[in-house]
Amino acid sequence: MTPIMVFDIETIPDVDGLRRLHGHAAEMSDAAVAELAFAARREKTGADFLQHHLHRVAAISCVFRDDEGFRVRSLGSLEDGEAKLVNDFFRVIDRYTPQLVSWNGGGFDLPVLHYRAMLNGVTASRYWEMGNEDRDFKWNNYLSRYHTRHLDLMDLLAMYTGRANAPLDDLAKLCGFPGKLGVDGSQVWNLCRDGRLKEIRDYCETDVVNTYLVYCRFQLMRGELSRDGYAAEMELVRSSLSRLDSPHWREYLDAWPGE
Repeated sequence: MTPIMVFDIETIPDVDGLRRLHGHAAEMSDAAVAELAFAARREKTGADFLQHHLHRVAAISCVFRDDEGFRVRSLGSLEDGEAKLVNDFFRVIDRYTPQLVSWNGGGFDLPVLHYRAMLNGVTASRYWEMGNEDRDFKWNNYLSRYHTRHLDLMDLLAMYTGRANAPLDDLAKLCGFPGKLGVDGSQVWNLCRDGRLKEIRDYCETDVVNTYLVYCRFQLMRGELSRDGYAAEMELVRSSLSRLDSPHWREYLDAWPGE
């Protein structure tokens, strides 16, 4: 089977970049630098959400589904910096050319990864292939919105119409999956400042499993999975997660009563 890589990122404000752009005094705290950026953004747009190039990657989590089975993990270690995480993401693509699956990956995750790869000097030649070296990529690549080598489920299900977008948490729960468990993206910056990176990675991992489960339901809807195949895939995910000795997976399985 073609390897499947479902991915999700968590980000924090790029305070070093904000200092460089706005000339903040060295003694100003990271929290104060970020709050100034949030305040400026609120004044302009009504929301705290910073522009994509002002985010720094704090975690990248992936589901890998291939002939070896189902696996979920966060890239890198708790000690690794952003450059290592971003490099690992594109290195997997260079090596395996997987089918990418995301929820709003085209609208957020990938643009952020593009900027951070550029700023960190990361090479991602296979990802950026558009048919110059491999003709197959002319007709199906990771970059074109209507190609499927990267499948942004949110974008596709909404028929590329932003007003029809659904939150992943809502759709996962409506499908009978656990959805988010106690943490959401708005808490990531505070968790990071408190040194609770493990909780950020755990949260990101549960989100990427939610995305994979919704992807399986999509594959059932479009006839790529039979009902027996879908049931077998759900059992594979359950059994794989049950073998992971981590509290967030026990909580996740407890919140997934089955269909």
